[in-house]
Amino acid sequence: MVGLSLGEKQFIHGGIAQDLRTDGRKRLHYRPISIETGVIPQANGSARVRLGATDVIVSIKAELGKPSSLQPDKGKVAIFVDCSPTAAPMFEGRGGEELSSELSVALQRCLLGGKSGAGAGIDPSSLVIVEGKVCWDLYIDGLVVSSDGNLLDALGAAIKVALSNTGIPKVTVILGPSPNDQPDVDLSDEEFLQFDTTGVPVIVTLTKVGRHYIADATLEEESQMSSAMSVSLNRHGHICGLTKRGAAGLDPSVVLDMISVAQHVGEQLMSMLDSEIAAAEAAAAQEQ
Repeated sequence: MVGLSLGEKQFIHGGIAQDLRTDGRKRLHYRPISIETGVIPQANGSARVRLGATDVIVSIKAELGKPSSLQPDKGKVAIFVDCSPTAAPMFEGRGGEELSSELSVALQRCLLGGKSGAGAGIDPSSLVIVEGKVCWDLYIDGLVVSSDGNLLDALGAAIKVALSNTGIPKVTVILGPSPNDQPDVDLSDEEFLQFDTTGVPVIVTLTKVGRHYIADATLEEESQMSSAMSVSLNRHGHICGLTKRGAAGLDPSVVLDMISVAQHVGEQLMSMLDSEIAAAEAAAAQEQ
């Protein structure tokens, strides 16, 4: 935990109450965001996102697999997060493992919808090649390099950017003479299909400090929170997932208000990411 004096705590609370945070931002403003794509050449797609002093890397690996018998019309998506022990003092030992697990579960809730896949921001049905026989297994691995708060939003943004950078080999399927035969699959070394990120949401976390809630909380601000709610929102403002942390409960009317605010903030975050992705793609095209 962040060790703060009583005066520092009062300064944080007082600033948020007056809509002027310690770094000069208003309550619902994000820190400057910067992205890099293609940072891990051996992956199908990758991205690095910096949100202030919070720094995360996400890689995407696509492998051929077989759909589960319970969901033969869907591919599989797995999300794992690792926290570097050097990212923050609390990540040493078991602390990093517990946070890694917490972030992985929260990302799955926000991006993959319920057990049925309903509301998923990443559509698993788009990963099927031959129903019941061949699909893509998508492995999404996140690494927290440096932590200064709001890890979930940063990781969510990095996943969206990494998916926009992901190329999946074009597949040619040769069916066997019998319907029960496992088809032969030929992967192209030259033709790649871009992953469709239209429906991939952003995650907006609102952190309640005192009577107010703020976007993109720093580590110091998070240490003063009573609760936080993360809302996963797609381009149309529809909710794809929702998760809460913190011991304090939230009144239903407050939850509805936080969702409404998150939808407004999500539009701004989506716009910021769109412009950053376009700039990164333009820079990559010039290098080629």
